[in-house]
Amino acid sequence: MAKTPEDSAHTSIKLRCQHAKAGKQPKQLARFAGSPRKHIPKGLPFELKSYLQLVELTGKCIRLDKRGYIEEHEAPILQRLNIQAYNWIKLTTQFEKVFHGAVGKTHNLDVYCERQQHKRRRSIKISEALFS
Repeated sequence: MAKTPEDSAHTSIKLRCQHAKAGKQPKQLARFAGSPRKHIPKGLPFELKSYLQLVELTGKCIRLDKRGYIEEHEAPILQRLNIQAYNWIKLTTQFEKVFHGAVGKTHNLDVYCERQQHKRRRSIKISEALFS
């Protein structure tokens, strides 16, 4: 039993949280396509943020027929993942406008660029701001 969704072994929520911290989408899982009221591409008809909050809210429900639950005093999931609300909004609503090329923490971009033999790191300033 895990204390939080992002620590739960062998679950899609853990994988999604790990990838979200790196600003990525797990390839083996369906992507979140946004609002179900708009014309959307193939994918889950809501946003990752809503999914994370739904899993957390459900996990905080204490029931007699449920073995475990998330403690009420736990910080909100985005806070536990160290994702700032402003950064989350920017990442989820303006991703294609803000980034061009690889995305992630500065160290990861350094490694990526070195492996790809790129001479410049694109979008480095915005990556530093959003993934700090």
